[in-house]
Amino acid sequence: MGGISIWQLLIVALIIVLLFGTKKLRSMGGDLGSAVKGFKKALSDDDEAKNKADADFEQKSLADKKDAAEPQKTPKDKEQV
Repeated sequence: MGGISIWQLLIVALIIVLLFGTKKLRSMGGDLGSAVKGFKKALSDDDEAKNKADADFEQKSLADKKDAAEPQKTPKDKEQV
């Protein structure tokens, strides 16, 4: 009833090709593809940096807990023993 048929889509595509030409559409497609590729790379780099920061934080916090559990002896404590 109110849907778009395949024939209507083909007519719209033909009009777009006639207006812009195949070279212009090809270059626009390549630009769009490289933009999407760059966006995905930026997202994956951001995720890797976040995961690395989380891992570093956990390692540091474990080391801090270990240091806090063991009392540090000062030179005065060594002299008293």
